[in-house]
Amino acid sequence: MIATRIRSMGKPEWLGLYGLILVAWGLIYAMAIPADLRAAGEVYGWELIAALCVATPDAAGFAGLVAMWAIMSAAMMVPTMLPALATYDDLSAAGARTRIWALVGGYLMIWLGFSALAAGAQMVLVGAGLLDPFGASLSGLLSALLLALAGAWQFTAFKEACLSKCRQPMMFFLQHWEEGPWRNGLRLGAVCLGCCWALMLLGFVGGVMNLAFMGIATVLMVLEKLPEIGRWLTRPVGFALLGGAAVTLATTL
Repeated sequence: MIATRIRSMGKPEWLGLYGLILVAWGLIYAMAIPADLRAAGEVYGWELIAALCVATPDAAGFAGLVAMWAIMSAAMMVPTMLPALATYDDLSAAGARTRIWALVGGYLMIWLGFSALAAGAQMVLVGAGLLDPFGASLSGLLSALLLALAGAWQFTAFKEACLSKCRQPMMFFLQHWEEGPWRNGLRLGAVCLGCCWALMLLGFVGGVMNLAFMGIATVLMVLEKLPEIGRWLTRPVGFALLGGAAVTLATTL
């Protein structure tokens, strides 16, 4: 069984997915703002640093921010859907025709919509002086609010319902198989968005281009969707985020 799975993951569509993930992370690394430049912004002022560095997210405008968030979403979210894709591949091997890229396309379309909303929110928050030009929070109250929101979302019935579908992709695909891969991808993307949107917005706390945050968040979201691990992880993460919100608020007031 394991040998069969390993062989199937060497097919061109799987290799293409691995390539997509690597390219997305490579672009994210290229766009990341160096730590010394962030430190210089604190010393000399964000306006000067933004003027010197045309690669800062705000300098790219709304379209550039959407592209940045879309690349970040692809880098972070495609790895979380690999178990579901493996299940889809198994079902396809059982006799149904597979169009895995249509499934991935539908999935990423949902995250493109999220990227547009997140980019708009970032522009508003930067304009209000709540974020620096690199997308990191300048407000303790905003950080506490985002941490509390993400923590509280971990305990909601809606998140649990979305996670149950991610953790049982076989039942999910069998229920909606006749709709085809594109619509199944849209459904899977919507379910994944319901699980992960609040965690993704924590990028505003540590910086949208913070590679450490993105790496940790990606691992967390992958583990949370695994049935044997995720069910022990969701609530402790919620408590940790709520605790972080309380500490942040206490140090702010």
